[in-house]
Amino acid sequence: MKIKSILSIFLLAISSIAFAQNTYHLGIEGFDWGPNANKVIIPLGSTQKEISAADFQIFVKRSSTQGEIPAAVAAGKRDILTAFISDEKGFKTESGNFATLLLAVGPTNSIASPIQYFRTGGNKWIDYNLTILNAKTGQIWNKESSRSLGLTDKFDVSGKFSHKDINLTYGLFKPTTAKEKSPLLIWLHGGGEGGTDPTIAIIGNKANNYASDAIQTIFEGAYVLAPQTPTRWMHSVSNGSTSGKENDIYNEALFALIQDVVKNNPGIDASRIYLGGCSNGGYMSLKLIFLHPEYFAAGYISALAYKSEFATDADIQKIKNIPIWFVHSKDDNTTKPDETVVPMYNRLKAAGAKNTYLSYYDHVTDVTGVFGGENFQYMGHWSWIYSHDNRASKDMDGSPVKVNGKPVTIMEWLAAQKLPTGKKK
Repeated sequence: MKIKSILSIFLLAISSIAFAQNTYHLGIEGFDWGPNANKVIIPLGSTQKEISAADFQIFVKRSSTQGEIPAAVAAGKRDILTAFISDEKGFKTESGNFATLLLAVGPTNSIASPIQYFRTGGNKWIDYNLTILNAKTGQIWNKESSRSLGLTDKFDVSGKFSHKDINLTYGLFKPTTAKEKSPLLIWLHGGGEGGTDPTIAIIGNKANNYASDAIQTIFEGAYVLAPQTPTRWMHSVSNGSTSGKENDIYNEALFALIQDVVKNNPGIDASRIYLGGCSNGGYMSLKLIFLHPEYFAAGYISALAYKSEFATDADIQKIKNIPIWFVHSKDDNTTKPDETVVPMYNRLKAAGAKNTYLSYYDHVTDVTGVFGGENFQYMGHWSWIYSHDNRASKDMDGSPVKVNGKPVTIMEWLAAQKLPTGKKK
């Protein structure tokens, strides 16, 4: 009993140190439209059994030294969905010294976002400062003590790799599994997630969902690699942007990074390496498959930015037997499907590709029907949502994609792909 009492006092002291009375913990999650701050945990200063969301108000100020925040989304009031007594980690308890407040989020709720897109630098973390007021007691919490990033926290984001004069960063998730070998999922971010902070590449458009229990279960555990370029994957040798006409500056270094990760993680099954990406990352995914068709077991590519006119007939022949699942929306005005994925898909099918698919949507809609409302439409460019959420399941003609006669989703299909026996890595 004495030991338990001492331990309880110690844990309470630790909690008090971590949470000064005017501080809060900020919880951030990745959603289909990007990261949102959806939770705060506050110390109450005394043990309580009940709390009401109506007693609280939360105000936010969004600012940055990296660029200007539009006035309309620079400050505002956050809506509180519910409040409950919890422990310091946010788990509900019958009584306790902490309260957890869950906040409203959504694709049109811009003040909920702790990142901002800047035309010159892409998506960046900003200063996201909350003032939490308990109108009933007069208590104020206005200093962030810590934050969590949901599934993104499962990634080691300290990865750095250099090849010749190219420096790349990356995040890596390692599965918890008893299996000796596990597949590797590689996700290449879009044009807005470049930089040197892999958390942006992982959470910027919900690529962290590949580490979720739902998707990990499909693969019975899988490594997830999220490389990051300091600029953009389509950065051309002439210092412009390429959609395949000329070479980019990153593909050699990126492939070397992938090989290095595989070499240094013996738990990776080299016969089950899956390469995917969106937009800029879709370009690079197809580029690497063109260059190294013997290395990847399959590709899963959204919003392809590689123009078909720049893929030679020889390129098509090299990859016609590589399993590839494309995802695109008809109303994508950024990577126009008639210039990219549609002719690329048709050429592959004409060349005899039997395990190539294209999930081709009229629009990109809120798959939950909750956050944006029924039939809410995102930008047509955001087709990667159907990959991250494992919703793609049909080919271009509307027929279900099948494995061994059974209809499957894109992740179920991906998990079934493997390099032919004896194929060199």
